[in-house]
Amino acid sequence: MAVESRVTQEEIKKEPEKPIDREKTCPLLLRVFTTNNGRHHRMDEFSRGNVPSSELQIYTWMDATLKELTSLVKEVYPEARKKGTHFNFAIVFMDLKRPGYRVKEIGSTMSGRKGTDDSMTLQSQKFQIGDYLDIAITPPNRAPPSGRMRPY
Repeated sequence: MAVESRVTQEEIKKEPEKPIDREKTCPLLLRVFTTNNGRHHRMDEFSRGNVPSSELQIYTWMDATLKELTSLVKEVYPEARKKGTHFNFAIVFMDLKRPGYRVKEIGSTMSGRKGTDDSMTLQSQKFQIGDYLDIAITPPNRAPPSGRMRPY
């Protein structure tokens, strides 16, 4: 008699994140690159072992939320504390299929406002240790650039 699983692939993918005990788990080094013009860095700025000069190093955990990361960035850049400042997050990762880096936008937050992406975690967005985080910061009263990522 054959026994068949009724668990679908969708249900497997929606497995809840396991909580991370920050007291017992060593943090990871998150290399963050920021711009204050509302646009992400160009991918060629990450080529041949180079990285943009705007590096911020943060020790955190895979369950860090975008809102938590926003708060850490605001500690370093006081001008980003103004209400209405927009933070657009992207993961920059090495492309294993072709040489170079790729980018994947993952969400956004705004100073002084609650948003739907605030509780999104690095883990939920398939961040891998060794990836970079690129944050395009747009000052208040300046609309973020239209559309999503510009082509490279």
